[in-house]
Amino acid sequence: MICLATQSAVARETQLEQAYVDRVIGELKRASASAKDLAGESRARFTSNRETRVREEDGTALFERDAFAFLAARRLADLEGQHEGLVFGRLDFLDQEKRYVGRLGVRTADYEPLVIDWRAQAAEPFYRATPVEPMDVVRRRVLTSRDDRVTGIEDDVLMPTSVPSDMVVIGDGALMQALGRARGPQMHDIVATIQAEQDEVIRAPYQGFTIISGGPGTGKTVVGLHRVAFLLYTYRRRFANGGVLVVGPSPVFMNYIAKVLPSLGEDAVVMRALGQVAEDVLGLTSDIRDDEAAWVIKGGLSMRQVLRRLIEHSPVDDGLTVIVDGEPLSIRPAELDRIRREVLAKSTYNQGRTLATRAVVEHFRAVGVGLVDVTDAEFADKVRDFWSFAPFMDRWWPLLDPTTALATLRDPQFGVAVGQLDQESATVLAQAIDPEHWTIGDIPLLDELALMLGPVPTTDDSEPIFLPPNAAMKEIVTISDKLTDRREVASGAPHATYAHILVDEAQDITPMQWRMLRRRGPSASWTILGDPAQSSWPDRTEPQRALLALVGNRAQRSFRLSTNYRSPKESYDLATSYIKQIEPDADIPTSVRSTGVEPRLLVAPLADLAEAVAAEVNRLLKQVDGTIAVIAPSKHLLAAEESRPDDERVMVLTPLNAKGLEFDAVVVVDPDRIAEETPAGPRVLYVALTRPTQRLVTIDVDRAGTWRPLPTPPAHV
Repeated sequence: MICLATQSAVARETQLEQAYVDRVIGELKRASASAKDLAGESRARFTSNRETRVREEDGTALFERDAFAFLAARRLADLEGQHEGLVFGRLDFLDQEKRYVGRLGVRTADYEPLVIDWRAQAAEPFYRATPVEPMDVVRRRVLTSRDDRVTGIEDDVLMPTSVPSDMVVIGDGALMQALGRARGPQMHDIVATIQAEQDEVIRAPYQGFTIISGGPGTGKTVVGLHRVAFLLYTYRRRFANGGVLVVGPSPVFMNYIAKVLPSLGEDAVVMRALGQVAEDVLGLTSDIRDDEAAWVIKGGLSMRQVLRRLIEHSPVDDGLTVIVDGEPLSIRPAELDRIRREVLAKSTYNQGRTLATRAVVEHFRAVGVGLVDVTDAEFADKVRDFWSFAPFMDRWWPLLDPTTALATLRDPQFGVAVGQLDQESATVLAQAIDPEHWTIGDIPLLDELALMLGPVPTTDDSEPIFLPPNAAMKEIVTISDKLTDRREVASGAPHATYAHILVDEAQDITPMQWRMLRRRGPSASWTILGDPAQSSWPDRTEPQRALLALVGNRAQRSFRLSTNYRSPKESYDLATSYIKQIEPDADIPTSVRSTGVEPRLLVAPLADLAEAVAAEVNRLLKQVDGTIAVIAPSKHLLAAEESRPDDERVMVLTPLNAKGLEFDAVVVVDPDRIAEETPAGPRVLYVALTRPTQRLVTIDVDRAGTWRPLPTPPAHV
């Protein structure tokens, strides 16, 4: 028989759990304090007068103690700042074993386990056990804490017929309690409430590609971040040494998720928005978005050929004539084009300048049949010294950096001339390239050019040094020399590479951005998160094809998250009714929450739009405890900003900047306009409608919006 909790029983159980948490924290503090003494002990132990001998096992023990104390001190400081609780779970097994689960493993000085790290195999039952497959777990308990104080207990009974007569069961479910809490400005970890299907993804093998799909609110982002923490824990040497890169759509999004990994004990992860990925090579970043037309052109795979032709295309249409010892020697444009193609086939552009110069000189030598009495070295000097040779080379093969090269496309006629763009596309692209304000769409193009161009040589046209044939010392050629691709060495592009890459909102990654990311992980394992129904790319299949090209024939596994934990049923039913009209095959997860509050579908005159938005935001500020977002199309963004009250809980965002975020309440301004702004606008509106965790308000302009899937009479404001 299950003993239901009375108020006194709850207090007693809370007190018992508090005593255990106090013991764990006391053990960590003991380890932290001992760190101050270990340095002196180490010096004393290893100070030798050459008459003593230090045993190897003594050194190993000291190293382990130092390392544990250091990590414990650092982690305790991190956890104290998170206010999320060091110990968050307890398992009571059929054989009466009790097992506590927390953010890191803790043992006593005698190696008695006090807390199991949530990523350890021994902690799996905390996430995997169900009433159908209880894994010998009778009761699963979730502890809620603030600082080092236990503030709440929630129990799940998994084996009701095996509950001891004195076991107390408290609460009605930790998951729903966690889902209902107010949202703050940053994402929280879900380490205490991971569900079985999420845990399966988190603990999946690392090799190859792990592709995670799921509709809005299924927890793709937070599951992906917990997977990174799990991989770092389980395969520490591989991923800590090789590096982990986490990529998201925008700086706003990256700031939102910034604290999740540190709260899980992992702070050695590189986090980059898409506009920041190529900073390693370019030394610049961007958070500026292109308009729709320019974004599609810059992101398309055809831009790779545009850039290649840009480099291959000769900037001069004439040849060159030099006079050597009174004899005129010429090279025609066709021969120059041949040299250009041959050089670029085996070298990067900037490194190829020396090879091209040498090839032009060799051409002149071949046609200078009357100069047989001149040595090759003397002939080369005469050609190089001719007054027009150097200026011509600077025009025909100027040394370039990526920004200078891309700026060439500001001339729309050049884009047409290289044969890859029609006049309209070339004009749109030319108008969208501004060297003073590089955009997110420019970054992968500049990164591609950095690879094609290679670094600018410190000295130009220098001849390689070879040992004379009769030299006493022979030139050394190693196996490495034979196996190394000279073009790769010549490129010199310092791309940072990683052992694992996590890409979020993958449905919006353009083909050119996928190429940029691939350069950072040529041998990496990948975790890729996305939902095609939320894609803002006009042809949603194109990013999918680019992803499949990246995966190739490498190992891959796919997971679908099927439960919407974020969106209340009332607002999600509205959003799904809408998207099914646009995307009949959209992945619609099951919503498990209900607030009892239907969405408010309002209409306001254009002249009163700012006042209507302000009124709704002020009303919501009184109804919810967490954050509120006003999501507006660019046309109404200024009005939305002007209506924003002076409250840090309120944010004004475009629909694209709202991707991946969640708020207690959301006001969507002029949904029809959002849907009409771009070819992918209907899917972008779907994103906006699925951001709230509690309340949704939509405000149509002048009349009820055509987006509304249900014939609900509008309320007027």
